[in-house]
Amino acid sequence: MSKYSALINEAEASLAPVFKRMEEVELVCQKRVLEAFRNNKVAARHFNPTSGYGYDDEGRDTLDRIFAEVMQTEAALVVPQLSSGTHTIFMALAGLLRPGDVMLSAAGRPYDTMLEAIGIEGNAPGSLKEFGVIYRETELDECGRIDLEALEKELIDKPRLVYFQRSRGYAWRNSLLPAEMKPAFDLIKKLSPESVIFVDNCYGEFTQTDEPTAFGADLIVGSLIKNPGGGVAPTGGYIAGRRALIDVIANRVTVPGIGREAGCWPFGYMPFYQGIFLAPHVVCQALKTAALFAAVFEKLGLMSMPSSTAERSDIVQALRFNTKEQLIEFCRVIQSVSPVDSFVVPEPWAMPGYVDEVIMAAGTFVQGASIELTADAPIREPFTAYIQGGLTYSHGRTAVETVLDSIEF
Repeated sequence: MSKYSALINEAEASLAPVFKRMEEVELVCQKRVLEAFRNNKVAARHFNPTSGYGYDDEGRDTLDRIFAEVMQTEAALVVPQLSSGTHTIFMALAGLLRPGDVMLSAAGRPYDTMLEAIGIEGNAPGSLKEFGVIYRETELDECGRIDLEALEKELIDKPRLVYFQRSRGYAWRNSLLPAEMKPAFDLIKKLSPESVIFVDNCYGEFTQTDEPTAFGADLIVGSLIKNPGGGVAPTGGYIAGRRALIDVIANRVTVPGIGREAGCWPFGYMPFYQGIFLAPHVVCQALKTAALFAAVFEKLGLMSMPSSTAERSDIVQALRFNTKEQLIEFCRVIQSVSPVDSFVVPEPWAMPGYVDEVIMAAGTFVQGASIELTADAPIREPFTAYIQGGLTYSHGRTAVETVLDSIEF
């Protein structure tokens, strides 16, 4: 038995009302997913593999409709060939933006992997900057909220697209709740109604009862190896929003003039259907794991973001360490309690798309799947690890216990 068992039990007891709230969200989301399956009359034939052009692919088209309904919007593209959230976001942006268009980020600087893709840093061939897209940003205010006054000033120039990153990325801030984004959405619709409201929804799906589209976002984008894949989808991304925008983006995802009519998947669609069905429950397990990590860190007098009792808008838990060595050891312990590659020892390295060296613990069934229990951290001060995921709460609890037993705080 761990010497920290009493502390963990105490933390769990204190989280009972928090866990109940998470389970209530899960129930609402699960009912919506089930209703989408029933409305679209999902049957075994929808799981069949397809080949070649993929014309009349019933599995693909029905999956698109399910995601549109679940994400509370008109249309969706579910594309297995999109390899990550960054890939999916870039394809959606590249589909909408034209030379001379302004992209305004209203929630500060985007996640590290987007910096070269947009052209904020570096000179990567094919970036939005290389194609003539103009990037601007407004910082969040000192409380981590959208700065409506600064946003209003930027809207004078009628940007083509206003970008919101829901999750925290590698920033010490709370993720943005969809309801907190609504005043900004309303302001944009009032002052610049032609601007596309675009939300990077990665890590956020099913953490709240409603997605940003229910509050006025025109488009949301995410990865299937995060929340909506339920730990089952092996790859892919989704883009959901107004039908007119989805049709334009589809011409970039495939070919202008063909758009959504083509695209096959020769391995069968069952993992994607099963993944979205399981997603509300799996996300709830990940949220409970994050809350427990926060609670035990608080009891040890260490810093965490968000707090253990906070209302959450993503599955990410930021944990701050006193030293670089503690940070690295934490990621190594998380790797050691993984079901895959538990024997591997992570090392910081210059990972493509990141500014600083990054250490990643990712002993996952699906490579890089952050709905599975993972942790990563840029090697820079203040020393902060970002833990996310957990297919089961019992796995997450085991990880908490092992961390406490292994690291001297």
